Amino acid sequence: MAVAAAGGGCRPRGLLAAGGWAPCAALALGWALGWVLAAAPPHRCRPDAALLPTPLRRLPGAALLRAAVPRLRGGWSPCQLYRYPAGTPTSSPTGTGSVRPNGTGPCTRGWHYSLPTAGLRSNLVTQWDLVCSSRWKVPLEQTTHLLGWASGSIAAGLACDRFGRRPTFVGSLVLAVPLGLGVTLAVSFVMVLVARLLFGAALAGAFLSLYVARLELCDPPHRLGVTMVAGFFWIAGELLLPGLAVLCRGWRVLQGAVTMILALLAACWWCPALLLESPHWLLATRQPERARKTLQALVESSGLNDSSCHQESLRAELEALSEGSRQPQYHAVCEIFHTRVIWKNGVILGFAAFIGSGIRHCFTRNLAPHLPGFFSSYFVLVGTEAAACLFLCLTAERFGRRAVLLLCTVLTGISSLLLLALTQYLLDLIVLTLSVVGITSSHAVTVLSIFFASEVLPTVVRGASLGLVVGASFVGKAAAPITAIPNSRGFFLHHVVFASFAILAVLSIMLLPESQGRSLPQSLQDGESQHRPPLFRRPPREDHLPLLAPQGIPHDYSRLAASTKRMLGSPAPPTKT
Repeated sequence: MAVAAAGGGCRPRGLLAAGGWAPCAALALGWALGWVLAAAPPHRCRPDAALLPTPLRRLPGAALLRAAVPRLRGGWSPCQLYRYPAGTPTSSPTGTGSVRPNGTGPCTRGWHYSLPTAGLRSNLVTQWDLVCSSRWKVPLEQTTHLLGWASGSIAAGLACDRFGRRPTFVGSLVLAVPLGLGVTLAVSFVMVLVARLLFGAALAGAFLSLYVARLELCDPPHRLGVTMVAGFFWIAGELLLPGLAVLCRGWRVLQGAVTMILALLAACWWCPALLLESPHWLLATRQPERARKTLQALVESSGLNDSSCHQESLRAELEALSEGSRQPQYHAVCEIFHTRVIWKNGVILGFAAFIGSGIRHCFTRNLAPHLPGFFSSYFVLVGTEAAACLFLCLTAERFGRRAVLLLCTVLTGISSLLLLALTQYLLDLIVLTLSVVGITSSHAVTVLSIFFASEVLPTVVRGASLGLVVGASFVGKAAAPITAIPNSRGFFLHHVVFASFAILAVLSIMLLPESQGRSLPQSLQDGESQHRPPLFRRPPREDHLPLLAPQGIPHDYSRLAASTKRMLGSPAPPTKT
């Protein structure tokens, strides 16, 4: 193949490796930014002297707070103020008078917040008071941002198959800069919703195009390792965000800092040496002239010897491609609807990615009582992501993608079912252990489903098809804030549905082919030729003999005739000596 002949089937080195890995840290900053911006700090109502009787209005600060705000077991009431009977001369809940409050009501003068939270002295919650009766706006913002990532993945996938991987990546970064500035300069909550939606779509486009381009520059032995290293760069970006938040202190400054990092990334990655166009895509879409230039740059960046045999193989294949139509041959994602194997693989892996992302909230909810602080829960979640990536590095290349995906899905389903049925009967340590195992395995299911899909989907529609799979994973993530909008009343149903889906995913994963050690399918015909191997490899059977004897072997049917007549009950003829 021309890509292998030019050195495309190798591990990226030098600038090419940095160009495929380093942007993941910047994109992770933009992804994890929503967790910090929407963190709700502890809060209480500000005392309203107008609601108090005249003598209580002159009380000092601490006494006024006790007279105005109800005291709960965990602290001050976050959303209620005392109400007193009209016309009372004096009344104090501390015993200074005989008349006591006759009820409570909502806050009237705003809230007092315990800051900083998540390293910030202000965020979206404190800017627009997204608490109490307005707290449903926080999951609304999170849902909007995740739907932006989902729609951006689909749109960027279509652009990847039509315009190329590199132009889509650079274009997405360029779009992310003004959209990030729009979030920074937002003057209303509605403006934040729209800007965050578009900002997430631009980040998703950069993520997807970079993912596909990086994958198509590797040969089969290095695809998993290169992708997992990119995953560790993503985790490094998430780990850097709390420190950056502490330095910035304000949410507008933090959003602006992340936007400037993306602008620097777009300026540097405009250089073609950091990210080449995918030669797989150029060859699959019949663009030999652009493929020749890209493959020559790939040879130089890989440091391979420009041997004559490689040059002849490369020249012969490019000339064969030039003999056909000179116009590029693009394919629409709708073509996979007329296939059987490609459609089946895409639906199963998209469903698995949806389950892995959606069921994660069922486990993270159990961590809240044990990890009340923002940073403690944040670092535990990031740590489980690192553990999942490390587990895939150690197992997916050795035992195969399908077997490891099946194992992770089984662990996810079992953990979910146990927590669903036995949470109230189990010790807290067991509940915590099952939750951590479920979080790790569900993240592994999502990551491996996306990677598996990128290997089995053909190059001509890989961008759009993988965009649908990645979009399904973000829709699964959006299920958690959607259930939180009506005051978390849908959590139990959410848990039951996703636990049931996990069992269905276990059954469907067994229908997938195995992509370990195989080259990427280029055309729709290559994608349709993938078959499902046995789940456990069996030794070859000894009776797999050729139907016709090979040449050079004498044909002696005397023993066959003797055996046949013996079976029929007739004496065998004497053999000649």
